[in-house]
Amino acid sequence: MNDLAIETPPLRQRADYTHSYNSNTGRHGWLRLTPAYSVKIVEEMLAKHSRPLRVLDPFCGTGTTALSAAYRGYTATTIDINPFLVWLGRAKTASYSANVIERVTQICSSLVDIVGSERAESIVSPPISNIERWWPPNVIDYLCALKGAIDVACEGTSSERMLLEIAFCRTLIASSNAAFNHQSMSFKDCQESLFALNRTALDGMFRQDVKFVLKGAMDNPKGDAAVISGDARNLGALDAEFDLVVTSPPYANRMSYIRELRPYMYWLGYLKSAREAGELDWEAIGGTWGVATSRLMARKESDLQFKDERLDKFLAKVAHPKNKNGTLLANYVAKYFDDIWLHLSSLTEVLKAGCELHYIVGNSTFYGVLLPVEDLYAEMLRRLQFADVKCRAIRKRNSKKELFEFDVSARWPDG
Repeated sequence: MNDLAIETPPLRQRADYTHSYNSNTGRHGWLRLTPAYSVKIVEEMLAKHSRPLRVLDPFCGTGTTALSAAYRGYTATTIDINPFLVWLGRAKTASYSANVIERVTQICSSLVDIVGSERAESIVSPPISNIERWWPPNVIDYLCALKGAIDVACEGTSSERMLLEIAFCRTLIASSNAAFNHQSMSFKDCQESLFALNRTALDGMFRQDVKFVLKGAMDNPKGDAAVISGDARNLGALDAEFDLVVTSPPYANRMSYIRELRPYMYWLGYLKSAREAGELDWEAIGGTWGVATSRLMARKESDLQFKDERLDKFLAKVAHPKNKNGTLLANYVAKYFDDIWLHLSSLTEVLKAGCELHYIVGNSTFYGVLLPVEDLYAEMLRRLQFADVKCRAIRKRNSKKELFEFDVSARWPDG
């Protein structure tokens, strides 16, 4: 690994390099997803390049890279295996006419009137386990009526429906008991204020959310962005070659994106059961929800495709009998790196000569054992014959002194 340059990690945390920076940044702030990376990081990377440029993000998430690239007039492609995130990415990168904006404003007023007069055809509340942990009964009733009214007012998959459903998602989270004081969604202590929310207050929340969404919708991107449903481990089907890859894959300690996306996916009909959630989590990179747990326990060492001495030592320490669920987590990490290896191997099929890569990743600890994620990514790139492999620490992640976020970069060789 003599060609691998590693820079000394900085000591400073940077809130502007986290998801919190996106909250008031137009369309980037439409929906919160805690592990989404900062638009500022993406903008700094894109600013170093000029048109024409074809950009790839193989882990769409909330569409940060594709939207930023499109705003700069670049051509962007991004993929995700989660149908809700594909929908969200398409909604965020679409162009909206003044007529669409006006119609959404009018529909919003009629929706509020319909729900207020109790004429809405309410949907059945989604089968979220222990749903009243999320919302009190009065709020559930309101959300069911509001979603039913949207379904009647906007049939099909119109632009108006997309914008109203994004506003609906904002309202359902704002009126929930969800907390964001962890790496993913958790719950606050029961709030009496939620039980006190009346229809007038909820109507006001929805109106404000529609207003916020429409403000972002007025700012249309100049470039084209394609948001594709697909698997990052099989990129060969993409009918293009790319000049630049900017992405932030699931982190090795993430465990599950489904956990945080559940409220959106259930209310919008992308999930109908816990079994479906588990199956989707198993298909994704970095998932342990539901059925994924039993399948991970059945994994064998012979199943490994990516082998590395540092990874082997880490897995042995984590799987020690003294660690509760140690074997499960060791198998999870092993599968994670196998999946990333398949992804990076597939990536080489769609790169132009000289293509530059930037992977924003964070290292992790399990049972006090440090997992050098950035080094393992760099090693995989080196084995795949990438050049100029570097690891640059860009921020301190939290209170643990050894945890950082890195930009792992490389270049696909010329010729």
